[in-house]
Amino acid sequence: MNQRTTSSSWANGIVQALSLGGVDCHALFDELGLDYQALQDADARFPQDAMTQLWQRAVALTGNAAIGLNLARVMRPGAMHVVGYALMSSATLKESFQRLVRYQRIIAEGADVSFEPDGGGYRLTLAIHGDRLPAARQSAEGSLASTLAFCRWLTDRPLIPLEASFEGPTPEDVEPYQALFQCPLQFSAPRHSLLFRHADLTVPLPTANPELANLHDRFAGQYLARFTDSRITHRTRQLLCRLLPEGEPRRDAVAQLLHLSERTLQRRLHEEGTSFQQLLDDTRRTLAEQYLAQPELALLEIGYLLGFADPSNFFRAFRRWHSMTPGEYRAERLAMGSELVPRDAGHRH
Repeated sequence: MNQRTTSSSWANGIVQALSLGGVDCHALFDELGLDYQALQDADARFPQDAMTQLWQRAVALTGNAAIGLNLARVMRPGAMHVVGYALMSSATLKESFQRLVRYQRIIAEGADVSFEPDGGGYRLTLAIHGDRLPAARQSAEGSLASTLAFCRWLTDRPLIPLEASFEGPTPEDVEPYQALFQCPLQFSAPRHSLLFRHADLTVPLPTANPELANLHDRFAGQYLARFTDSRITHRTRQLLCRLLPEGEPRRDAVAQLLHLSERTLQRRLHEEGTSFQQLLDDTRRTLAEQYLAQPELALLEIGYLLGFADPSNFFRAFRRWHSMTPGEYRAERLAMGSELVPRDAGHRH
């Protein structure tokens, strides 16, 4: 399973926010098995669940459940990768939010953003998704706080929303929230959101620049276009598919073909939420399902195509994946009268 990831630029923002709250993030990264130096790599990404663990440990260490609001104090364009500069060069906040919806995945894959008319205004809605761990409320609260702070910075005005809504229960101390958002607060709400006046969203931004906006759109679009292809998970899977018919690929051999050290390959796969062995297993499983959709391929032949030297190892692996033998799987699908649809190994969430 490929886990959602967060850009190093956004992770850096989280680290700065936690540091303002008195957290030793270097020690915390070591404790959680995260590479602190990777924060300086613009192309590095961290698993979403690792960010959740950061928030959880920070709250446990400080006792400050509102520590996520510190993101508002460190928010600048660079914290959002190229997206921040695209927002900054937009003509209005409305156009800026539309770009945020379009490019949010670059900042963090675990967040979904929508921006829609609501009554006489517009509502920016945020949903944070975890993988193995439910997302920390500090992540969503910090994202809303930083978004509002960024808007105030962009407009150079004391922008006040009509309403700020949070899914979590009312905190014991609401004063930090009131001081920051300066608007009616709604807790235990159906969604995390900010409701803005239409008039506030259509005022021209001082930083507007149509030429730069087009340039940043191109950069952001190119990043999204190569996002999947540039991920080491995708490149490793492509190699595995090519090498498997020659036998089970070794990790050191794959690393060499990718022009990486074995240790770097391990680290980058971990950043993307997987491991070499897990990726090998997932790739074999997906290819097995594709091959079994081709009746002309014998079961023994499929086993060898998947790099299993001993067919019995293929049968054992397949029983672990599907709790049935390859033959039973093929027969069941044929009996159902449905065509087997190959599943992409990179999209099991």
